[in-house]
Amino acid sequence: MTIRYAHTNIIAKDWKKLADFYMETFGCVFAPPERNLSGEWVDELTDIKDCAIRGAHLALPGYEKGPTLEIFSYEPENEQELPKEINGYGLAHIAFEVDDVEAVLEMLFKNGGSRLGGIVKKKYPEIGVLTAVYARDPEGNIIEILNWAK
Repeated sequence: MTIRYAHTNIIAKDWKKLADFYMETFGCVFAPPERNLSGEWVDELTDIKDCAIRGAHLALPGYEKGPTLEIFSYEPENEQELPKEINGYGLAHIAFEVDDVEAVLEMLFKNGGSRLGGIVKKKYPEIGVLTAVYARDPEGNIIEILNWAK
């Protein structure tokens, strides 16, 4: 039996705008083709009648053919709220390791994101110094931006 991690999915109100945010802020790259999915098979898979899914996969920085970030929008929309706190149940956040946490955070602000907590620096013996901050993308999804220095 072979098991391989494939992707992480974010459901967006506006998938194109959110995909642009991840490409501009974190260097993700569009992985064609654009998805436009509908029909009985999608209804069966999702258990949503007359469902339509549109979106794209983004190659993650550092991975040419690795796992992707899948950003989709659904019709009909769901009015469910996003997690409000970092300690909510379920998938809590995605993380990007970067060279300069502060510079990427500024880019995140420029592209419509916001900070969730403060920037912290913590020395871990034998591991290094962690610099990290939690933030939100323009639709409120939680992102961790981090750097490990020796």
